[in-house]
Amino acid sequence: MTTGITAAAAWATHEVTNQPPPHVPYDAAADPALLEGLHREGAGWHEADLRRLGQLAGGAEAQRWAEEADTNPPVLRPVDRYGHRIDEVDFHPSWHELVRVAVAEGCAGAAWADDRPGAHVARFATFMVWGHTEAGHACPMSMTYAAVPALRHQPELAAVYEPLLASRVYDPGLRVPTTKRGILAGMGMTEKQGGSDVRTNSTTATPTGEPGVYALRGHKWFTSAPMCDVFLVLAQAPGGLSCFLVPRVLPDGSRNTFRITRLKDKLGNRSNASSEPEFDGTLAWLVGPEGRGVKTIIEMVSCTRLDCVGGSAALMRKALVEAGHHARHRSAFGSLLIDAPLMRNVLADLAVESEAATTLGMRLAGAADRANRGDADELAFRRIATAIGKYWVTKRAPAFAAEALECLGGNGYVEESGMPRLYREAPLNSVWEGAGNVNALDVLRALAREPESGQALMSELARAHGADRRLDAAVDRLAADLAGIAADPDRAQGQARRLVERMALTLQGSLLVRYAPAAVADAFCASRLAGDGGFAFGTLPANVDVGAILQRALPEGC
Repeated sequence: MTTGITAAAAWATHEVTNQPPPHVPYDAAADPALLEGLHREGAGWHEADLRRLGQLAGGAEAQRWAEEADTNPPVLRPVDRYGHRIDEVDFHPSWHELVRVAVAEGCAGAAWADDRPGAHVARFATFMVWGHTEAGHACPMSMTYAAVPALRHQPELAAVYEPLLASRVYDPGLRVPTTKRGILAGMGMTEKQGGSDVRTNSTTATPTGEPGVYALRGHKWFTSAPMCDVFLVLAQAPGGLSCFLVPRVLPDGSRNTFRITRLKDKLGNRSNASSEPEFDGTLAWLVGPEGRGVKTIIEMVSCTRLDCVGGSAALMRKALVEAGHHARHRSAFGSLLIDAPLMRNVLADLAVESEAATTLGMRLAGAADRANRGDADELAFRRIATAIGKYWVTKRAPAFAAEALECLGGNGYVEESGMPRLYREAPLNSVWEGAGNVNALDVLRALAREPESGQALMSELARAHGADRRLDAAVDRLAADLAGIAADPDRAQGQARRLVERMALTLQGSLLVRYAPAAVADAFCASRLAGDGGFAFGTLPANVDVGAILQRALPEGC
């Protein structure tokens, strides 16, 4: 029996309308706050390369790599076909493409080999723009970047490995590191029983008799990117907790013992393999003096925390441009979403948050660059401000991602939109390199042990004095809080988050008042400092110039 309806006609029930076009290609570097910060912090010479990378990051090919790397997670191969232990991890080809570009563009250790002022600012901006692809591959980039200052505590090791860590060539595969054109570094710090409390680590390091060489025995709980060439690892030596360099392949070409128990099944960051390795007679080279492991890695932590700020700021920017693209092309109740007053308020509020995060991140990158060149004032500022920024910007990212997702309605809840991937990724940077409590308490530690860092913060805030009465009032409140802490330090721990939040908002406000257009600075001060805003995004006060904010944040082409 036939109905007379063709197969094609059976599906022709409606015409698809009122759906936005695909958001590729777009310019991932078309962010005024980022570009202005690039020039302000001394790396304007990098703009042409950054704009070129922005076109690549927002292009169809790179966005396809990002999706494929996320949907095809790495696979652990503990043994080969014959049963020999190999402990290798296979990544999708798109992961390798993302890493290849990241290394070539200087996202790994290249800044350490660049003598130009602003080199670390340029690297940070590159890290943010390429962050519009897939965040998982950024982990080995960040660890490789951060490994260099730690290795410099052992000059003979740095002489061998730093040129390879600073290479712009991605050379994958497990081989003797010194035979490769470039290498990547990972880290193995935390263990099951301690997490961030690394002083409870139980992994032991026994001297072998060869100077500087030890045998490790124990485990690590989170070691990302296990196919890196070398790892910085904390272990208990006879003299106390110490830092060690562990190569996957030894100088004679044999495999070092690096048994991978399993890969973590994570909420997000799925393209990156996070592993649980075990050491048993694993050879390691001492980095820095015995018993000074935490001190050896402290600069490394500053670098990775800076990248946490950059990664979250990049995620915010990516989420904002996706929400803006949808709103420009989707109609509801008789008008485009971008013209609806309440949606405009939501997008403008998100834009203000994104600019505040980016501006703070660029200021921190500038401080890092100048501190690396011997500026003591910038070193003191970096010490406290990086912990403040890491705490606050990473805390804002999950709420930001959720609101941006909601701008797409039900479409945003569907994997094909890309928004769920951003939402799953958003909490990561708040957890990694010390969760919120760890960073808040680290700020207190800096105030107590390095009072020059608190003075540097207040000096930074003073540069905006008199420009906005709401900011001046916030600075006064913060000064009173700091005085209260000094008078009653035992009470401070329970209030640490409240204090650091106030520090972050006041610092962001001061930067926006000095550097952002009046509309952005006014909206921030009104809603974040004066309290004329609600808990959710989209609660900017009525007198804010929403149009000017949106025109700046969402230029055509992004």
